[in-house]
Amino acid sequence: MNNKKLSLSLAVISGLFLAGCGQQSSTSSTAQNSQLAEVKMDKVIYPVTKKGDVVDEYFGTKVPDPYRWLEDDMSAETAEWVKVQNKTTQAYLSNIPYREKIEQRLSALLDYEKVGMPFIEGDYSYFYKNDGLQNQYVLYRQKEGEEAEVFLDPNTFSDDGTVSLSSIEFTKDGSLAVYMISEGGSDWRKAKIIDTKTKKEVESELIDIKFSGLSWVGNEGFYYSSYDKPKGSELSAKTDQHKLYYHKLGTPQSQDTLIFGGTEAEKHRYVGGNATEDGKYLIVSAAVSTSGNRLFIKDLTKPNSKLIPVVTDTHSDTYLLDSKGDDLLLVTNMDAPNKRVVKMDATNPAPTNWVDVIPETENVLSVSTGGGYLFTKYMRHATSFVQQFDLAGKKIRDIELPEVGTAGGFWGKKSQEKVYYSFSNQKTPSTILTLDVNSGESSVHLKSKVKFNSDDFESKQIFYTSKDGTKVPMIITHKKGIKLDGSNPTILYGYGGFNVSLQPQFSSTRAAWLELGGVYAVANLRGGGEYGKKWHDAGTQLKKQNVFDDFIGAAEYLIKEKVTSSEKLAVMGGSNGGLLVGAVMTQRPELFKVALPAVGVLDMLRYHTFTSGAGWAYDYGTSEDNKEMFNYLLGYSPVHNVKAGVEYPATLVTTGDHDDRVVPAHSFKFAAELQAKQAGSNPTLIRIETDAGHGAGTPISKTIEQYADIYGFTLYNMGVKDI
Repeated sequence: MNNKKLSLSLAVISGLFLAGCGQQSSTSSTAQNSQLAEVKMDKVIYPVTKKGDVVDEYFGTKVPDPYRWLEDDMSAETAEWVKVQNKTTQAYLSNIPYREKIEQRLSALLDYEKVGMPFIEGDYSYFYKNDGLQNQYVLYRQKEGEEAEVFLDPNTFSDDGTVSLSSIEFTKDGSLAVYMISEGGSDWRKAKIIDTKTKKEVESELIDIKFSGLSWVGNEGFYYSSYDKPKGSELSAKTDQHKLYYHKLGTPQSQDTLIFGGTEAEKHRYVGGNATEDGKYLIVSAAVSTSGNRLFIKDLTKPNSKLIPVVTDTHSDTYLLDSKGDDLLLVTNMDAPNKRVVKMDATNPAPTNWVDVIPETENVLSVSTGGGYLFTKYMRHATSFVQQFDLAGKKIRDIELPEVGTAGGFWGKKSQEKVYYSFSNQKTPSTILTLDVNSGESSVHLKSKVKFNSDDFESKQIFYTSKDGTKVPMIITHKKGIKLDGSNPTILYGYGGFNVSLQPQFSSTRAAWLELGGVYAVANLRGGGEYGKKWHDAGTQLKKQNVFDDFIGAAEYLIKEKVTSSEKLAVMGGSNGGLLVGAVMTQRPELFKVALPAVGVLDMLRYHTFTSGAGWAYDYGTSEDNKEMFNYLLGYSPVHNVKAGVEYPATLVTTGDHDDRVVPAHSFKFAAELQAKQAGSNPTLIRIETDAGHGAGTPISKTIEQYADIYGFTLYNMGVKDI
């Protein structure tokens, strides 16, 4: 089984910002809305954002929503608002004296040959490579003893690099492939089917695919998933009803077979289908939220067979790992919050009949297969250790890693004698290694060519105490020998949601911050998956405040230990992390000098009414659930907790105009509220990237510009005069 085929969950779908303004008039016109602000570095006068008179009522409580009109991101009025906000922001950023220096260093750090882990398909070894500053990675292939050749070059898909290759799946023999592209960062995909020998398309493309895996059945066709696509400026259209289809080659998409999701009883937010490698069984995963999934099995050797329910509730998450005939290996957290590997007999699939192959341990498990073995990648305090087992669950060996950090990979065909894996941490660029699955010996396949001297930096993990006494890990990285006198510019990063784990990884953009003398701290908050399901659940719904308290605790630790001070501390996060930033900056505005909420979920009363939001209720709850849940959400919703007369941190909100996962209306409304109510001189700006989405597939050129703006804004507002 190809280990890139996992059940759909948010981690996979899953694991990516004034003075004197006062209250703005509700009678402002569109013409006023287009007035460009006066920009001076000590004071920003913003374009006027009109207010409407929309008022919603929840359980007897009336809640004004004056910027509801900004939810229509297709309207001319909103487009004009975006235009003048970007002009205001760029006018400010262009006056930062060292912004160009930062951009030049980012370009240098990203201008090196970057090569991904090879993977075997048919007679070829495939790998992704970027020569340096190419907007998109190019997919190459190579036969042993021959020169590598370009297989797919996404840089040719568009002139500006905004069309990206999002995924590819090959048939077992490697003769056919289907790949998906994203346009302008959208989550909506197009699928193209090609003959790998000729690289030519074999039929018309498929359109309007979203949050989908791809799973071939022989060379005849494949499974994919999608929703009914919203039309025009609609914000939602049956986005809680994901559907699984089968496409048979040689037939139009209009004739694709609906496998699951067509009835009210089959309504789920995330649906995916995986065929076993021999094409004998189909496994269907269906989840109503990110809490877990139902599982079904279908015998594909019997044309009229029905889907048989295996797991009927959504209290656990289970996916297919490997198969041999009727024996299927599954990874599950059913009765095992840290996950285990079980064997299921497809002819008798009830969970009561499952047999443990690798039992649960005290550490969170992820697992892959390669070379006919299982590789268990455990998290111990958010860092990796790896073990090798045979398919029956007998331990073969521990895999020795270079140092403390994060390992990934260890997957491949059963026939492979060597598998590839990567290793990195916050200060160590990624190295690709090969592992001989029989001897256990590792060797370096490829070292990073990034122009960064990791020996000049140090990274350490500490544990601090949150408000309720919970111990929370945090990794702090900086130049060696810095003085802990409270003067160090520091970025504190977090996420804290949807079972996503933040493991130490190298980033060239982060390296630029470290070279500038900055400290980078990553806190592993509750709501994530670092310690399994219990850790995740401790940061959801009516416990969501734990996440914010954990993040505030991290900031207080950094200040107490004189790593930094409130005047030198920035808080940063994206998506659910954008919510995190919005919540803590409105709860403790005095704690931070700079706030950087990116593509954030910021309107907690209406998030579920937007495209994609309906599936997030397990983590958040919704304002429609009950009065208690409504009041809880209202208590921390960033859009609703901006108060007039409060001095908020210097804030740079960032979003993309094509973001259809966390729609930009969240960021638009939050920025409008801040600009209307900010007291003091700290600027409140919004940077709206055009032809960009939630982050995936962003061209390198746009990434460089964005981080130059973010770091320049951050340092300037911390009082740094030059670099």
